[in-house]
Amino acid sequence: MIEEFEFASLVKLKLKTGRTHQIRVHLSNINHPIFGDEAYGGRRIHTGMSSPKMRDRVNKLLKIMPRQALHAKTLGFKHPKTHEELLFDSGLPEDFKNLINALKTNQY
Repeated sequence: MIEEFEFASLVKLKLKTGRTHQIRVHLSNINHPIFGDEAYGGRRIHTGMSSPKMRDRVNKLLKIMPRQALHAKTLGFKHPKTHEELLFDSGLPEDFKNLINALKTNQY
């Protein structure tokens, strides 16, 4: 875990395989869905967070980032012909940075 907020956590995960939806399924199965993930429960208000104030806050945060809060910082694979190991890095998108800032500052 990198950082913990009131009802969300920023985590760093390393995949062992490239299976479709691997992170999303595993986190949902342990009742920690990815924020904003419509398919795996990340847009529902969970137990203990059902106050009108909390619902309003979550809905405002979902407007900041209306997609799932999932970002691949580094992707890598072997080139199919040259077998060269290729790695690609990407910084956090602005909507993700804005969500983290809103969570850190308890905005909304």
